[in-house]
Amino acid sequence: MATQQVEAFSAPQQAYQHTPLFPDDVPTAPLLRLSFAKILARDNEEVTRFVRACEDLGFFYLDLTGPGDSLLDDADQLFRVGEELFDLPLEEKKKYDFQHKKSYFGYKGFGANVVDKDGNTDRNEFYNVSKDDIFGLMDSLPAPQVLSSRRPLFESFMSSAHGIVTLVLELLNDHLHLPPNTLQSMHRLEGKAGDQVRFVKAPPQPIDDRRTALGEHTDFGSVTVLFNRLGGLQVLPPGRNAQWCYVKPLPGHAIINLGDAMVKFTNGRLRSNIHRVVSPPGEQANHTRYSLVYFNRPENEVKLRRLEGSDMIPPLDEGVVEEDINSNDWIIRRALGHRIELFGKEGASDFTKIQGTEKISQRAYL
Repeated sequence: MATQQVEAFSAPQQAYQHTPLFPDDVPTAPLLRLSFAKILARDNEEVTRFVRACEDLGFFYLDLTGPGDSLLDDADQLFRVGEELFDLPLEEKKKYDFQHKKSYFGYKGFGANVVDKDGNTDRNEFYNVSKDDIFGLMDSLPAPQVLSSRRPLFESFMSSAHGIVTLVLELLNDHLHLPPNTLQSMHRLEGKAGDQVRFVKAPPQPIDDRRTALGEHTDFGSVTVLFNRLGGLQVLPPGRNAQWCYVKPLPGHAIINLGDAMVKFTNGRLRSNIHRVVSPPGEQANHTRYSLVYFNRPENEVKLRRLEGSDMIPPLDEGVVEEDINSNDWIIRRALGHRIELFGKEGASDFTKIQGTEKISQRAYL
């Protein structure tokens, strides 16, 4: 196992170059590594690989070097903002916990969520910044000065990340033979939705008690754009004897994955894979893990159900009646359902009432 070594991130990520090497003796997930430049150019082979990734695992690396350099620059700046944010006193951060207003924006403290049926709690803190707030689509939420003073940076990052989302949706819309602009029209940058930037901080866990920091789940929305420097993210690939595998961070790359909505829209043709976050492997476990995420969701009033107009989307099984729920209600149910302050530890441990598309994903393991 690699120890006491560092891995240099190439520009524009040099600010985070002193990172312990990811060890080479742990199982890693079989994510395809795709080129943003080739996908933009509609390279046939790369688009074919993209479709395969979306149907087989729902996760892939996206190499952003070149056309995505501005997004990488913004991400590096936001990593520094995240460090400033989490260095604030706890009492200051708690002023921006809006869970009692039925909002998942703002601050979530360390250990506020139940992560498994045994009642274990999470080992991270995070802060969600609303896209609608940044773009003036809702009344602004109170925020600490370290965030409110960076609104132009948030706007730039969100615009670029949403551009990646739109490209993913365009390609999937074409692949599924849906009527033009079907998926894109439900995920407009200017549409009111639960899109957000999330800052995450996970400090080193006790050496004799390293366990899950964020329980196994599928993502709540449509497309996730993730940046991190340390390992810890794990996916469970399909297959009867599947084992949890680490997703190794790659310099200059984002990790892209699909969420519940894409499974609902396509009746399982597209995959939202189960994943979790554990203590980083090897020497990385002794370092604080920061992550930066852009979560894209369908617009608030969009119904999460099978889409019509495609010969590529399988029909519902006989007798199946889909739940009548819109995107906003789905996200609130899933995002707040594990909060101890809202439901108590026992209520927050009831995973059956707030499941996403895990059951659909689990079919691949049978």
